Amino acid sequence: MSDLLTKATAAKEARTALASSTTDEKNDALERIAVQLAVDETSILEANSLDLEEGQRQGMSESLQDRLRLTSDRLKEMSSALRELKQLADPIGEEMTTWKRPNGLSIQQVRVPIGVIGMVYEARPNVTIDASSLCLKTGNAVLLRGSSTAIHSNRALVKSIQTALKASALPEGAVQLLEDTSRETAAKMFKLNSHLDVLIPRGSAALIQAVLEQSTVPVLETGAGNCHVFIDSSAQKDMAIAIAVNAKTQRPSVCNAAETLLVHKDWSANYLKALLDDLTANGVEIRGDASIVSFYEEAIPAEEDDWATEYNDLIVTVKMVSDVQEAIAHINTYGTTHSEAIVSETTEHVTSFFQEVDAAALYHNASTRFTDGFEFGFGAEIGISTQKLHARGPMGLLALTSSKYLIEGTGQIKG
Repeated sequence: MSDLLTKATAAKEARTALASSTTDEKNDALERIAVQLAVDETSILEANSLDLEEGQRQGMSESLQDRLRLTSDRLKEMSSALRELKQLADPIGEEMTTWKRPNGLSIQQVRVPIGVIGMVYEARPNVTIDASSLCLKTGNAVLLRGSSTAIHSNRALVKSIQTALKASALPEGAVQLLEDTSRETAAKMFKLNSHLDVLIPRGSAALIQAVLEQSTVPVLETGAGNCHVFIDSSAQKDMAIAIAVNAKTQRPSVCNAAETLLVHKDWSANYLKALLDDLTANGVEIRGDASIVSFYEEAIPAEEDDWATEYNDLIVTVKMVSDVQEAIAHINTYGTTHSEAIVSETTEHVTSFFQEVDAAALYHNASTRFTDGFEFGFGAEIGISTQKLHARGPMGLLALTSSKYLIEGTGQIKG
């Protein structure tokens, strides 16, 4: 039997035991994983160093290295997230609604696990912990398929998870890592309807598109992040600059970082230079429209492709707009329906922005960097959905559940 079928079968077999596990048993397993990460810190970081060294030899960009890199602090953050997840309510078994029919049938809808989740992701070893912990808390088994660039890190992390599960009441097979990272095996995984209930891709636009095009297993689509900050005419100078710079520079390699700034022409007349100077001082390359290039000598002309690009780097496109409607039109043309922000003191403009911009998360006077499961209080996230069916935005516990109907009768038959 192939590695894929072996691991997928083990996950499928673990599904039944997981579905009947108690909240205390699941929380105990999460605590054991948090402890095990600390115990195994040295071996995990050594494995991660192997991936980083190989990435550097292959010319991996600094932004991708940042996504790949594990540190002692990042491992501690993972353990903290596991413990926060423990404190959240267990959604499984929740009564969603109940009613009684005229014929006497009592119908109850309850929340249940989806079953077996297939997780497909790139050079983000933190996803190994996020996906595993969320799946365990919701009684789902998970088959992880990371990329070759993080294989040593993922092996070490899954080894820690499975060591912790051995000492818990949950089945060790609940978390599986597909170590064959070839495209051929991935293509087979995408069609493994007999074992997987859903696929969740998390990574580049190319990865997500490949899964959508090739998969016969239902896909929970996550999206790339071409995010915008619109600075309205009434925006407070210091607030607008702080939000724009934070959204671009706080961690430019992630999907909720801003890639384009839209600046109202009236605000620009007084404050644009201060904004661009601050971005430049933070090492950001400015690519602007004709108005920006003629105003700011350090800016270079933006090409058409720039407006649709997720840089994941210290590069930003800047466009001057005449009103909120022009900003909305630009975002709906080039955005990826991820996260968009407006900085404004004009209620009517904020209302229009919230009603007309198509995105999973919309911000007023705040950075786009908060679109995150941890920041939303979900403990962690398995991805950020930009689709509109089942789940949208940061996907926490509820996104990994389905429902079933329980019907109680007293002997009713249909005539």
